[in-house]
Order: sequence, then structure tokens, then C-alpha cells
Amino acid sequence: MKFLVTLIDKLCKLGAALAALTLVGMVSFILLEIVLRTFFDSSTFIMDEMVGYGVAAATFLALPYALGSGSIIRVELLIGHLTGRKRRLLEGVSCLVGLGVTAVLISFIWVRVARAWSRHSVSSSIAEVPMWIPQGVILVGLCLLFLQLIALLMRQFMADQTANTQGS
Repeated sequence: MKFLVTLIDKLCKLGAALAALTLVGMVSFILLEIVLRTFFDSSTFIMDEMVGYGVAAATFLALPYALGSGSIIRVELLIGHLTGRKRRLLEGVSCLVGLGVTAVLISFIWVRVARAWSRHSVSSSIAEVPMWIPQGVILVGLCLLFLQLIALLMRQFMADQTANTQGS
């Protein structure tokens, strides 16, 4: 079980690294656009579209890592008053709810990606980006989030086993 959790963590780190590269790419593209507009009175005409795809990609690829590393802001109104097994149980229920919601989102995005792929849908801009590409990146991010939620659930289970072993 620890091997699976470690593997999921590595995949989520890869997602975060891709998100960071996406941010670097977006900043570079914006700087290029600034130079083109300022010095050459020209434009790529696709910067806003590409930056929009980049924001979506960076968000969905970084989310699983942020969740796993505890970087997501949490309101601990209820859970802050619980300890031990009750806290782990509530965390487990939260993971299960998250898994359900994420599974629904994955199924919805999967249908969109498959439809865009089969219909050869492209964006309406001059770039004509195949729509399955940005949608596919979102799908990958959601799948990583699903895996991270499984890893968090497994961590709760392992913590519960450790607590039971120490309590014996």
C-alpha cells in the first residue's frame, strides 16, 4: 500500500512540475506579446486563448499535488475539534465524497474529450487548437486528483492501523 501511495505522490509531483512549466510558458508568451506589440506593432492574435488554456492546465495539474502536500486552505471549524479515530473517520468520509464528485467530473470531461476527438473539433480562433488537447489536460489533472484522493484515503487507513497497533 505504501508503494502505491508513493507512486501516486510521484505522479502528482510530475503534474505540479508540468504546471510550473506551463506557468513559465505563459509568462514567456505574455512577454513575447508585449515585445511584439511595443516594438513591432504586431501580435500573435492568440495570446489570450493560449494563456486561458495555460491557466486551466496549471490549475488542474497542480491541484493534486497541492491537496497531497496540505497546501490547500481548509476550514477546520468541525475537524479542528476532533482528534484520533473520529478525525480520521471524518477525513475518510471527506475523501469518499471528493472521490464521488471527482468521478462525476472525470466522466463528464471524458465525454467532452471523446466528442472533440471524434468530431475533430477545433477552437474558433486563428490557432484552431484541437479541443481535445486542453480538455485532455484537464482530464489528466482530474485523474491525478482522483488518485490523490485514493492516496489520502489510504493514508487515513494506514494511520488508523498504526493507531490500533500502538493502542494494543
